[in-house]
Amino acid sequence: MVAAITAAELLVGVHLADARHKASRRKFIESLLSSIPVEPYDLEIARAHAGLLAHTRATGRARGAHDLLIAATARARSRTVVTADASGFQDLPDITVRLLPR
Repeated sequence: MVAAITAAELLVGVHLADARHKASRRKFIESLLSSIPVEPYDLEIARAHAGLLAHTRATGRARGAHDLLIAATARARSRTVVTADASGFQDLPDITVRLLPR
């Protein structure tokens, strides 16, 4: 499962690809997205998102908007965030992170 915002981030890569790579990148991403469920943003995720946003404001540590949406999706669905860059997810309550090697 991926958060809807993750799907958007992957699709941005298609839009930004140079002409030489655009078709192959589109094919790969569309194949990937057709094989992995995309979790829509719903009220349960919105509640988790609000809690995480309040936490970041209370602690004074800003996070990227997309990172908070991904974290909220993981929190609401009891999932683990899998990422190569854990910095946006550190110290968020009830968020488990699995770091991928770079």
